[in-house]
Amino acid sequence: MSVTDLPILGMLRTRMQWHQTRQKLLAENVANADLPGFKPRDLANPDLGRGAGAGAAAGMGGAASFGAMALAQPVGASGAGLAVTSPSHIALAQAGEGPGADPRRVKGFEIRPSGNGVNLEEEMMKAGDNQADYQLASSMYQKSLETLKIAIGKR
Repeated sequence: MSVTDLPILGMLRTRMQWHQTRQKLLAENVANADLPGFKPRDLANPDLGRGAGAGAAAGMGGAASFGAMALAQPVGASGAGLAVTSPSHIALAQAGEGPGADPRRVKGFEIRPSGNGVNLEEEMMKAGDNQADYQLASSMYQKSLETLKIAIGKR
């Protein structure tokens, strides 16, 4: 077993690759902020240690593991549920409610008359949070390698 095949290092590598992929999507959202009909996209959190994240953490290539990663639904999207023909027929849950809701999220979402749903302030907040999380994972990876070097006497 190679030192770089340790599960913790694999999970940190997977997390950093996820943050890189998410940053690309967030940048696309910002770049298409004026495109009519554009819907913002985001990545769902990786399931490290379980499901798809386990294969990626075990050493699968980044492109293969992120090709199958699910995109998160935009706030307010109904997904594959019932088709709503009139807003008065079914009371939809408000954004920001329910388990796993982000308390910083504004209830509802904004779609301009052109059909574009990108909120620049929100996308820039996500990009900043993503960058901070990437830096945290990167420093943890670096410190883990330094600790291993100390343990084997190479430092």
